[in-house]
Amino acid sequence: MQRTYTAKPSDIKRTWWVIDAAGKPAGRVAAQVARLLQGKHKPIYTPHMDVGDHVIVLNADKVVFTGKKTQEVLYHHTMHPGGLRAYTREKLMTEKPEKMMRRVISGMLPKNKLRARMLKRLRIFAGSEHVHQAQKPQPYEI
Repeated sequence: MQRTYTAKPSDIKRTWWVIDAAGKPAGRVAAQVARLLQGKHKPIYTPHMDVGDHVIVLNADKVVFTGKKTQEVLYHHTMHPGGLRAYTREKLMTEKPEKMMRRVISGMLPKNKLRARMLKRLRIFAGSEHVHQAQKPQPYEI
């Protein structure tokens, strides 16, 4: 009888990846980043465990949205009376591109307790420089 493989904490080896998002569609970048954060690219992938890697996204301010997605209105509630806030993707991209990219990537991760852990391993920078040279991140092509 063959058993289902389950990764042990000692089997998990986390590597660092760096992705250049300049000129690429936001959804395609987010899908690949979500795949790396979950660990789906590894043979030891286990859905109920956090086996993913660290990901650094560069040039978040140069990411492209296709169609009329930049004019789409996004909503956020502060949980206070009258606290409904509305803004467009275009406004959020000009003011806080890192926050916009984190929102897109978060939407592609599983909606469970592992999502917060996976997002802690995500670093997003608006420019082409990052401070994680000591971790020796490997380039990841999309």
